[in-house]
Amino acid sequence: MSAKPSASTPESSAQPAKTPDVALIIATAFGLGYLPKAPGTWGSLGGLALVTAAGIYAASIPFGDYHRDYDPYLHLGVFFLTCLIGLWSAGVAARFWNTKDPQSVVIDEVSGQYLAIMVGCGSPFFVTPRRFEFSALGNITWHSVLDWKYLLLGFILFRAFDIWKPFPVRQVEALPGGWGIMADDWVAGIYAAIGLWIARVAGL
Repeated sequence: MSAKPSASTPESSAQPAKTPDVALIIATAFGLGYLPKAPGTWGSLGGLALVTAAGIYAASIPFGDYHRDYDPYLHLGVFFLTCLIGLWSAGVAARFWNTKDPQSVVIDEVSGQYLAIMVGCGSPFFVTPRRFEFSALGNITWHSVLDWKYLLLGFILFRAFDIWKPFPVRQVEALPGGWGIMADDWVAGIYAAIGLWIARVAGL
């Protein structure tokens, strides 16, 4: 009869990998990625909520005699934060789940949707006259068309391009680690932003 492995053998000394809780919380956008049916859509809604919250926060800060719901510095800061923590957390989650692009990882949709609204509603500035005006959100805007119609259109366009994956959305998925998970949604966000520009020029 063969002897059982001793306590010092690799089989008995191996320990299970520790769950990267913080990375998974961020990668799943605080659990949105665990929701049933179309987690990417839930992640996009999370991005929409984040960009709207940033706009409401910007509107609470006086700007001379006015308030504005589009602060480019605030939006750029929030967007780049989603990029940095997204690249890190998505890469960690992919390694932990041993899957190139886990379905539950939706921080990429959050970041891509944020980019679509940030760029599509904030520029080009020449589309919106240089004046203060009331928006549908009840705030006074500055170079901004951040109202419910454009938020809804930006959401629809982003989801369409994220699912359709026109060139080079699908190609950038081949990038390694978190880059492959995040970059395709950034490209989809740029496509959606262009769609928003066209809608604004057309006066929709």
